[in-house]
Amino acid sequence: MIFSRIINRLSAVLAALTLAWAPAAMAWGEYGHHTTGSVAWANIKPETKAAIRQLLKSEKALGTPKCRVRNIEEASYWPDCIRSLAWRYAYTFPWHYQTEPVCKAYDPKANCASGNCVTGQIERGRKVLADKSLPDAVRLEAFAFLVHFTGDVHMPLHSGDNFDQGGNGVKANYGDAPVWNLHGLWDGQQAERSISSAVPPLVRRYSPEERAALASGTIADWGRESHELARRVYTRAFGFDPCGAKAPEKITWSNEAIVEFIPDAQRRISQAGLRLADMLDGALAG
Repeated sequence: MIFSRIINRLSAVLAALTLAWAPAAMAWGEYGHHTTGSVAWANIKPETKAAIRQLLKSEKALGTPKCRVRNIEEASYWPDCIRSLAWRYAYTFPWHYQTEPVCKAYDPKANCASGNCVTGQIERGRKVLADKSLPDAVRLEAFAFLVHFTGDVHMPLHSGDNFDQGGNGVKANYGDAPVWNLHGLWDGQQAERSISSAVPPLVRRYSPEERAALASGTIADWGRESHELARRVYTRAFGFDPCGAKAPEKITWSNEAIVEFIPDAQRRISQAGLRLADMLDGALAG
């Protein structure tokens, strides 16, 4: 009897931990970042692939054996993986976002002192990657940051928030299941559902017409697009315009909301991959 109660209690604790950590583990979660990298890889020039393969040979010089960079997919997640090495990389943590309240007009220069924001670091990464006078390991690190941050700037809650750290302060249910928060829900479950349901698949060779329609715009435009989408996300999550009333303590992201935002998430991930492909070609195939 006592043994049975202990087992039941342990099972409950493990279930709670699973629910708590699931979104963070997919922290555009790993699947979303991998997909962005894979879209880019499917659409870059052969000479760009050759240059990347050469840079990957310097992976050991990064000194992060638990956070590997053997291909573009691993590179896409490396900047999140190294969060476990805060004593070395804590200074990079503000580089992942540039949140502005969705009730304000988007300002591409706000919250980016000395380039310490996602748009500033995309520009820096592109320049470092293109500089062939630098050591390969330095350029490989820039490559990983560039791949990852291009994904981050296309995730709406890395650009827009409601004074809640990009939705991290909003408790959430995903349908009937409790999850970490609104930000984690979009990083994980919304991205997963959107990628896995895409027809045709997001990872493919895009036509010139598709690339022209999806891959245009400046880095500032990419942040502005995410900021505008973030306001729609908050409006759907709260059930009212976030600028008009106090935010609820907890929201439910219904199946109807999931389905409604699948096209938006698919478009953002495709755009991220194709825009990244253009930047990689510009930096490495010249």
